[in-house]
Amino acid sequence: MREKIGMVSLGCAKNQVNAEQMLYLLQEAGFTICGDVPGCDLAIVNTCGFIDSAKAEAIDHILALGQLKAEGQLGKILVTGCLSQRYQQEIFEEMPEVDGVLGTGSYSDIVAAVEKTLAGKRVADFGDIDAPLDETPRVLTSPAYYAYLKIAEGCDNHCAYCIIPSLRGRYRSREVDDVLYEARTLAADGVKELIVVAQDISRYGLDLEGHTHRLPELLRGLCAIEGLHWIRLHYLYPDQITEEMIDVIASEPKIVKYLDIPIQHVNDKILKKMNRRGDKAFLTALFQKLRTRIPGLVLRTSLIAGLPGEGEAEFEELCQWLREMKLERVGAFAFSPEEGTPAAMMEYPPNEVAQSRAEYLAELQSRIMDQYCESLMGQTLEVLCEGYDDEDEAYFGRTYADSPDIDGKIWFPSEETVHPGDFVRVTVTDVYDGELIGEREDEV
Repeated sequence: MREKIGMVSLGCAKNQVNAEQMLYLLQEAGFTICGDVPGCDLAIVNTCGFIDSAKAEAIDHILALGQLKAEGQLGKILVTGCLSQRYQQEIFEEMPEVDGVLGTGSYSDIVAAVEKTLAGKRVADFGDIDAPLDETPRVLTSPAYYAYLKIAEGCDNHCAYCIIPSLRGRYRSREVDDVLYEARTLAADGVKELIVVAQDISRYGLDLEGHTHRLPELLRGLCAIEGLHWIRLHYLYPDQITEEMIDVIASEPKIVKYLDIPIQHVNDKILKKMNRRGDKAFLTALFQKLRTRIPGLVLRTSLIAGLPGEGEAEFEELCQWLREMKLERVGAFAFSPEEGTPAAMMEYPPNEVAQSRAEYLAELQSRIMDQYCESLMGQTLEVLCEGYDDEDEAYFGRTYADSPDIDGKIWFPSEETVHPGDFVRVTVTDVYDGELIGEREDEV
């Protein structure tokens, strides 16, 4: 075996897929992949560079690895991902402990980059971020029973506050057959839940031959794969959700009735300024239609407090809309003015105001979520077991309403052993701190 390689992957699930592809290429090249960084010949930090908090997290990890390197516990440091794409020269200038950087257009060049770095050469490779996607297998880093399935790269939405198109390039869909082949491989390896991801899965296929929405076709193909039990969708943009998409989601039992639809705000002037398609009336009508057409639907969205143009009236409009719509899942964030975006050049509320408003939204949403949890009392739900907690002496898992690493859990005892990846039926008996507690019924 060749040198030992460690990996730290940060940020979103889409970034995790890139990390898994790099691990596969390195493993195929004969390198030893290690679970821990100390003792490795080289560590890769696959970074996020989307907003300030993500950048800070990436920098903290790089500095921590630099300390290991100074102590002789680590050889080289190679930085990949969005942070390296965004700050190609600054990383070398401000963090001399870094030995190489690789952009988001060069993931497939990871083996050559590692070999050069190990040989003492300074690597700075930045390939075409608009290039066609490579079909690369992966080494899964998620639990064996679920996996992310990335169906496209890049983004064409160009929201005024977002830097992603500059870091990830134009929207590029993978071919349907390639996606289905990967999904069948994952199912054959024991994956039971597929989480379909892209910056915008609802735009899938518009850049392929025919220029039509092909998400419904893809979803039907995924639902036909034996072994897959749940198919979860992240993220659909509101202006691209078609009637056919709604029909497929409603009619296919494998597709969990959980949709993540980021809207960011509801004030018409702010939406227009942020280059978001649709207005408050459109968003309200869409969510009402989805709930009518898809029984039991759980809706998740993300909201940004402190966007340019948001005063007290606009913020209260957002809060009142949230009170009325009672979305089951909401992520609230403070506006982060990102250099290079149009929104950063606009007038916006002070950071402390944005932070305070985001906290208020989170508190408001927690009360709405408590009401939702209370509404589940007495219901028997299908649960994907994820493990056992010795301290609480209970198993824990997720319902269809819970996406991994985002939403909550349900806790339940069981006299019979339940393994991670098993589906069981659990009747909700209590709610504690936003999470469900239940009693196990017969297995699914």
